Amino acid sequence: MKLCIPTLGNGGLDDVVSEHFGRAPTFTVVDIVNNEVEIVQNTGEHFGGMGNTPELVAGAGAEIMLCSGLGPRAISAFEQLGIEVYVGASGTVSEAIRAFQAGKLAEASDANACKMHRH
Repeated sequence: MKLCIPTLGNGGLDDVVSEHFGRAPTFTVVDIVNNEVEIVQNTGEHFGGMGNTPELVAGAGAEIMLCSGLGPRAISAFEQLGIEVYVGASGTVSEAIRAFQAGKLAEASDANACKMHRH
């Protein structure tokens, strides 16, 4: 199972979770079955590139997105791609994964979507 976490750099499991999903410089993709870590540069339109960030995440093979928060349009885009989204991630990538595995992150919904991204 591949988890994806928006991150601030190239630190792998020790990297810090980005608080702003769409503007995260990188995405850390962790295969928790094989203990493999891949760093994907954010080339999405919200980071000055082209393309849709959820599609970038899907292209990396992620099945689950763990993030601090995100807007309702991003939640919908992930749902359409078959990627589950959980919010409330913080700290390092390792800490976010442990929180997810412990059931401490909430499944993303319109009710817990970022209020400032309702456009």
